Amino acid sequence: MSNRYNLPSLQRERSNYSSSYGTMQYEMKPKKKKRIFIGEIDYIILLCVILLVGFGIVMVFSSSYYTAGRGNGDMYTYLKKELVFSAAGFVTMFIASKFPHELLKRFVRPSYLFSCILLVLVLTPLGIEHNGAKRWLGIGGFEFQPSEIAKIVLILTLATLLTKDNKIFDSWKSFAKYIVIMGIPCALVAFENLSTAIVMGAISMVMLFVYTPKLRYFFAPTLLGVAAVIFMIFGSWRSDRVQAWLHPETVANEKGYQVLQSLYSIASGGMFGLGIGGSRQKLGYMPEAHNDIIFAIICEELGWFGAAVIITIFIVLIWRGVYIAIRQARESFSMLIATGITTMIAVQVIINIAVVTNTIPNTGIPLPFISYGGTSLVMMLGSMGVLMNISRYHGSNSK
Repeated sequence: MSNRYNLPSLQRERSNYSSSYGTMQYEMKPKKKKRIFIGEIDYIILLCVILLVGFGIVMVFSSSYYTAGRGNGDMYTYLKKELVFSAAGFVTMFIASKFPHELLKRFVRPSYLFSCILLVLVLTPLGIEHNGAKRWLGIGGFEFQPSEIAKIVLILTLATLLTKDNKIFDSWKSFAKYIVIMGIPCALVAFENLSTAIVMGAISMVMLFVYTPKLRYFFAPTLLGVAAVIFMIFGSWRSDRVQAWLHPETVANEKGYQVLQSLYSIASGGMFGLGIGGSRQKLGYMPEAHNDIIFAIICEELGWFGAAVIITIFIVLIWRGVYIAIRQARESFSMLIATGITTMIAVQVIINIAVVTNTIPNTGIPLPFISYGGTSLVMMLGSMGVLMNISRYHGSNSK
């Protein structure tokens, strides 16, 4: 009886079929999409923000009740306003944490134009001046600072531009568009508040540094920006602040007055401070103690230990922002936004503390989440909401 099946031949055919089928299956297999994980809210950021805002509310009241009581007879004036600002800020943060940050691209162009218009209006007679600084606009009795809005808008604008325009680093001509878009709001803010313009420039350069494949596109505008800042400091009335920084005792009754009072506060606080409400410098000696110089009152009432605790909270918050940018941002747009927000907080904390300790010349930058100010607090909390949104909707490469 003949063998009806040629087993070796049948095995070869089956092997060829399996091999070709496997190849066909591999070729037809669709590209695997990156998985998106929807996690819980970032409780580290939330805890840091709550602690800082809580510190801010307490210290704003402690540093302002004497001035408010003498001014209008209501020692709770600034406390009430700060509570309203905090409530509005947390609502903004909650909405931003739920709103998909990718959709912010749709609002970048109108937001950029709108913020530039507001910055121009500040320079007109419509701008409101306080203590020699013209930085506010008013609508129906409500005042706000357009420069605080411009910082967030600039971050979103540059993140969109860098990720959308693939030819931006092909030539200097293409790169000039980045410089112009960055430079317009920075220049407008510089006429109002040079220190805020420096913060915006630092944000722009850090975002550029982490994204550009060619470092020459980073160093050239950075050097240009540093040269512009030096010119605006030494080529204008701001040079008086340099003299007050180097020798505050020689102008103790003028530009150096606030610097000396700040140093007195820090020195008198010691290790554990004089206690909440125990500051002496706020009793008519320290002007606007609840604003940009509030860190000095913190050192006086909570001591170096309390100041170190607050700095540690800021460090944890900045570390978390860096972690989100590196490990959890699922694409370049998210990474750049997280980088810009984290840089904004870090630079402002460094500048504010450096000014209070007379490490750099005096300039007006609020301490994030703590200094009195509605626009700053609401925009900072809103940016934290965006950062938490990026953390919630993270990619598969995160841990």
